Amino acid sequence: METKLLTVDPIKDVEVVQALGSATRIEILNLLRQLGPLNVNDIAGRMGLPQSTAATNLKALELAGLIQTHTMKATKGNQKICSSIYDEILIRFDSGGTKASEDVVTVSMPIGLFTEFEVGAPCGLCSVNNVIGMLDVQEVFLDPQRMQAALLWFTRGYVEYKFPNNAKVSGRRIRKVEFSAELSSETPATNANWPSDISIWINGIKAGHWTSPGDYGDRRGLYSPAWWKLSGSQYGKLKTWTIDDTGTWIDGAMVSTQTISSLGIADHHSIRFRIGIDDKADNPGGMNLFGKGFGDFDQDLVMSLFF
Repeated sequence: METKLLTVDPIKDVEVVQALGSATRIEILNLLRQLGPLNVNDIAGRMGLPQSTAATNLKALELAGLIQTHTMKATKGNQKICSSIYDEILIRFDSGGTKASEDVVTVSMPIGLFTEFEVGAPCGLCSVNNVIGMLDVQEVFLDPQRMQAALLWFTRGYVEYKFPNNAKVSGRRIRKVEFSAELSSETPATNANWPSDISIWINGIKAGHWTSPGDYGDRRGLYSPAWWKLSGSQYGKLKTWTIDDTGTWIDGAMVSTQTISSLGIADHHSIRFRIGIDDKADNPGGMNLFGKGFGDFDQDLVMSLFF
C-alpha cells in the first residue's frame, strides 16, 4: 500500500468507477479501512452476506485495483486475506488528461535507511531472513546491513529519515504532506496493554503523537516470516499523519496546530522525518516500526506530497 491517494479519470478508469458503483463494495472498503486485513469469511460474517456474495464483490474490487489479496495457511487449507489500498479516492472531471502523478508524489522509504538515530535497549533490527547483528546493542544501528531491515525496535530514542522535497524540484506548492507507517509499542516479549506515546518531528519540530495501545503478539503478522518467534512483536497499527494548512492530523483526528508553513516544509531541499519516543512522554512504552515483509501491511515508511 504505497499509494494512499487514487485519482480516477472517469473515462480512462471506467472499471474503477463501476466497482465503486455498489453500496456493498463501498461498505467492504470501509470495513477493510477501519479494521485492517480480513479474510473472506470475516467480511461475510461482519456484513451479514453469503460467503459467495462477499467473494464476488471482493473479486470486483481486486480486478479494479482497489484492494490487494494474498493467500495464507489456515487451520484447514488456505484462506484469502484482503487489504484496502487507498485512504482517499478522488474522481476528477476537470483533469484534462492530467495524470495522477502530477497531483501527488509518493516515496516509499525502507525503514533501514535512517540517516540519524539515538536508541535505547532493548533494541534491534532484523531483515525478513534473520536478526541483524546482536540484540540490544545500539551500535548495530550503524551496521551497513541495516539497509535490509524489515523490523526495528527500541525503548527510548528515535530514528530519522531524509525524504526528497519534490516541491523544490518542481516549483509547485505543497497542499499537504502525509506520512504512513505500521507501528506498535515495544516491551520484552509482548503485551497488548502497553501504551506508548509515539511522536513525529518534521524538520526538527514536533508535530503531535499517537498513543499505541500495546505490543501485539497474539497471532503471527500477516507478512511476518515463519522463522520469527511468536514471542516477538508480530504486527502493529497502520497510522497516517497528515500535515496541511490547517494543522496536523492522525487518521483524520487533529493532534497539533503545526501546519506546513510552521514546519517549514517548503523551505528545505529535504524533508527530515523523525519518529520515536519523546523524553517527556507520559507513556514512554517504546516503539516497533514494521517494514516490507513484516506485520500486517506490506509497506515501508511512506511519504506522499499533495500539490
